[in-house]
Amino acid sequence: MTTMQKPPTTSNPLRELAHFGQSVWLDYVRRSLIASGGLAELIAKDGLKGVTSNPSIFEKAIAGSTDYDEDFDRFVAEGDRSAGDIYEHLAIGDIKAAADALRVVYDETGGVDGYISLEVSPYLALKTEATIAEARRLWNAVDRPNLMVKVPGTDAGVPAIRQLISEGININVTLLFSQEAYKAVAEAYLAGLEDYHEKGGDLSRVASVASFFVSRIDTAIDKKIDTRIAAGDPQAEELAQLKGKVAIANAKLAYQYYQELIRTPRWLNLAQRGARPQRLLWASTGTKNKAYSDVLYVEELIGPDTVNTMPPATMDAFRDHGHPRESLTEDLDGAKAVLAATDRLGLDLDGVTKQLVTEGVQLFADAFDELLAAVAAKRRQKLGSRLDSQAYTLPAAMDEAVKARLNDARIAGLPLRLWARDASLWTNEDEAKWLAWLDIVGIVQRDINSLLDLQADMRQQGYTHALLLGMGGSSLGPEVLARTFGKQEGYPELLVLDSTDPQQIASFEQRIDLGKTVFIVSSKSGSTLEPNILKDYFFDAVSKAIGADKAGSRFIAVTDPGSHMQQVAEKDGFRHIFFGDPQIGGRYSVLSNFGMVPAAVMGLDLKRFLSAAAIMVHSCGPDVPPIENPGVLLGAILGVGATTGRDKVTVIASPGIADVGAWLEQLLAESTGKQGRGIIPVDAEPLGAPSVYGNDRVFAYLRLASAPDAAQDQAITALEQAGQPVVRIELAEPYQIGQEFFRWEIATAVAGSIIGINAFNQPDVEASKVATRQLTDEYEKTGKLPEETPILSEDGITLYADPKNAAALAAATDAKTLDAYIKAHLGRAHAGDYAALLAYIDHNTENTAVLTALRTRIRDRLKVATCVGFGPRFLHSTGQAYKGGPNSGVFLQITADPAADLAVPGRRYSFGVVILAQARGDFAVLAERDRRALRVHLGTNVAQGLKRLSRAVDLALA
Repeated sequence: MTTMQKPPTTSNPLRELAHFGQSVWLDYVRRSLIASGGLAELIAKDGLKGVTSNPSIFEKAIAGSTDYDEDFDRFVAEGDRSAGDIYEHLAIGDIKAAADALRVVYDETGGVDGYISLEVSPYLALKTEATIAEARRLWNAVDRPNLMVKVPGTDAGVPAIRQLISEGININVTLLFSQEAYKAVAEAYLAGLEDYHEKGGDLSRVASVASFFVSRIDTAIDKKIDTRIAAGDPQAEELAQLKGKVAIANAKLAYQYYQELIRTPRWLNLAQRGARPQRLLWASTGTKNKAYSDVLYVEELIGPDTVNTMPPATMDAFRDHGHPRESLTEDLDGAKAVLAATDRLGLDLDGVTKQLVTEGVQLFADAFDELLAAVAAKRRQKLGSRLDSQAYTLPAAMDEAVKARLNDARIAGLPLRLWARDASLWTNEDEAKWLAWLDIVGIVQRDINSLLDLQADMRQQGYTHALLLGMGGSSLGPEVLARTFGKQEGYPELLVLDSTDPQQIASFEQRIDLGKTVFIVSSKSGSTLEPNILKDYFFDAVSKAIGADKAGSRFIAVTDPGSHMQQVAEKDGFRHIFFGDPQIGGRYSVLSNFGMVPAAVMGLDLKRFLSAAAIMVHSCGPDVPPIENPGVLLGAILGVGATTGRDKVTVIASPGIADVGAWLEQLLAESTGKQGRGIIPVDAEPLGAPSVYGNDRVFAYLRLASAPDAAQDQAITALEQAGQPVVRIELAEPYQIGQEFFRWEIATAVAGSIIGINAFNQPDVEASKVATRQLTDEYEKTGKLPEETPILSEDGITLYADPKNAAALAAATDAKTLDAYIKAHLGRAHAGDYAALLAYIDHNTENTAVLTALRTRIRDRLKVATCVGFGPRFLHSTGQAYKGGPNSGVFLQITADPAADLAVPGRRYSFGVVILAQARGDFAVLAERDRRALRVHLGTNVAQGLKRLSRAVDLALA
């Protein structure tokens, strides 16, 4: 306990406080203050004895100055860092420098003063174990004896305080408002010291302060008083007498408890062993109410063994006109009377202090959000074109809703919860086990040597082609890479086959030399029908071409550990087997081995690709608040759109990266389209005039800055000017496509949370697989598929529909003709619907052009969104949303008989039978889900059939 001395007369009231036993600490830290010698000057001139920091102080320092620009430039030059890592590096650097500047005070006072405080993350205020771990980490990182780690005095913080004190860590307990909370903290301090002593610790090396907040109490109480007076309260006169007095009275009685505590045998026993008292620190001492003295909370709170941490303005004011006196022990009866009156008049001080703790935790979290957002913004500015940019233009109501959603996400800690695998963000079922994709970029970077060895092997072997056999998530990402980057010199050209159409399989076989091709069989489960039978087909073909004993050496498997495909690969002697992560779903797997093995085989610069992707990972990290988090921001736009009528996301991409839309189709549709809700992605729909679009869309424009398309730019600008919501994303160069993979994965997960579904399952895809399996099993047994009854046969075209759709179509037209049925079917599409052409035919340039022309005419005439999907690949992507999402689709399924079929080795059925079974299984589930669906079977002449169908559509639209 400090011994009181009569103060000498000085010209600096701040220095005089030391003679009353009170230490002055500065509630402010900034690099320039330390580097310029300003802190040392305050120590010498004002007798400053310590410094406290908080997120708000750091935010103003980082965002409001150029002090840290050199550090940011170095981060960018030497390799990117996350916002949290950058902040911590900057903060710890400043804390170390301040601790070193204050070391002279620490040494001169024998460890009584000379401390600098650093706060644990406010996000952990309600988490005991996490607070302990964070405090330990910060203590070790700063590695200065005159550090105090700030821990909130919440219910969760109290046991953390005891544990940390028991480990010899100095603690500044913050956010204390009530006497009861202070007493709990004091008990934790004593117990922690006793624990530390039992461990043999040196008690003289442990220091702590209990930060008791002052002015915020008066602000809250005064507001209640003013409200009651304004309402004509009969006790107005008594209430008015309490204004500006409650906080000081509360603090005086807390100090009285402190004085009683240090006289107890328990404390005296600890003191004899060298323990230091836990001093009361008066915080929040800047005067909020301008009607009060600007030094009120300094002059009235002076006494031995106390600290007053002042903001710079309050220090300046007290230095100028403060009048020190020993005020803490003055008129204790008056202080008791004030609190008694507060209670008697129903001002509920206990309730106010509890509310202030809650608000304080949130305010600190808000300040930390602002701090990290400022760091993220400066990082983004310094990265420049190395980070894909994102901007958006939204209608006013949607913009307001998105901003509200982002604020809700910030308050709820959505980025932190997402990265913590908190399943309650979605349906609180099995979501947590499907989030390993969050960490996959770092994992692949760490384990990259196996991929580099594969790449060297491919270059050495001199293969001309690599043919990937996969479906859905196993094929769509690699396809983006193949079409975006093309053939790399010295490496095989990557081709992707994800169809069971016999003509398409044959066309791929004709493009390659079986003896100079390496095959990548890609299947997570190893049980997916299409890659299995494609493997059987090409393994048989390669065996015939180069010999069965050599065939396995031309195959690579990418599959999950323990899968059926692993067993097949091992039995057949595959050249390589690479494993995926079972906790990454197919559509989130592009940055795992399912995308990176094909990337290695085709010769991409993997280090460059992954380094670029890692920049977006850091940008979307748990420490980046929603407003600066590009994935969360995009997810909020998509989620708000999906829940407010704009549930069609139209993807427009520069020609050089155009195939990214096909990957996005699966990610968005399969993740969100379920339980009657979700997003319908619209890819490869030609851009039209603003007048052809309804009010049910969000447009996403992915622009490649190195190869822009002027017509696209002009069309997008026109859409913005017409009031359509547009998200603009710009990539400096193609290697940044990996950033978009990760941005959209985060966005999709966030959108799923807003929509309220499990973003990681695909129940209706499984339904189609079951229906298909039943049909193929039937064919294996009987040699034929079950008979169907058409509703019409005309001009070589046959129409099929389930009974409900057949009845609806028949009721809509008197003429039972192809033209009439097509007109009746398309007539069922209304505003807010979408029309989907589902084609189980060869996915070639000619067929794509015909279907694109058809969809464009449908879009322009009916003003509805349009989709084109080639089966069976869309079954593993958009098929989920078509069956499980909103019932707003009008489906025209197109099938045909193969002009030339191909046998599946070891099976009774052929590829032609498989694709027809897939189409029929797909149609059956559409009907089961009560979708508006009509199947058009073209026969064997697909070109002629499409021409006749086009004429029918034109007549319908006319």
